Amino acid sequence: MSGIIGKKVGMTSIFDADGKNIPCTVIEAGPCVVTQVKTVEKDGYVSVQLSYDEAKEKNTTSPLKGHFAKANTTPKRKIVEFQPFEEPLNLGDTVTVDIFAEGDYVDVVGTSKGKGFQGVVKRHGFGGVGGQTHGQHNRLRAPGSLGASSYPSRVFKGMRMAGRTGGDRVKVQNLRVLKIYADQNLLVVSGSIPGAKGSYVILDK
Repeated sequence: MSGIIGKKVGMTSIFDADGKNIPCTVIEAGPCVVTQVKTVEKDGYVSVQLSYDEAKEKNTTSPLKGHFAKANTTPKRKIVEFQPFEEPLNLGDTVTVDIFAEGDYVDVVGTSKGKGFQGVVKRHGFGGVGGQTHGQHNRLRAPGSLGASSYPSRVFKGMRMAGRTGGDRVKVQNLRVLKIYADQNLLVVSGSIPGAKGSYVILDK
């Protein structure tokens, strides 16, 4: 298991050898600095902490400044823990897109776009009540019945209703790495990934 932190640049499409047009997403991945190596003896479990994206000194707390100083690096904005890498990493090492190869499959984790408070049609894909019959001139996008009367005299938990939509942690699995531009720290993966342009994403190999 190995991974890297990146940013979503945007979507495009490329043609494969057979002339098929493949939609894909461009990700700026790394370079990430190893800012902590956790061990069973000291921390109770094993992991590697990577940090990504420059942060301003004035926006960094004193404890974090000392944490980054131990790794001999500048303050970073995004910190993520990963399972141990195939090759052992030490404090201060740098992880780049070179850990991937074209043809690899990756899982991408991101935060989906927030949509605010939405109704059941947009949030859950309800179809409404059908045609404008029986006097329902303003009920086309309504959720319909929410429960019975005397029993249970309440709405069951988990009922699909209107509410805040989006802004969730979403994982998309088995996206193929189509292109790697190591000099620009760019990865091109097939398909779409959650989040807006410029949002952070986590790639797991």
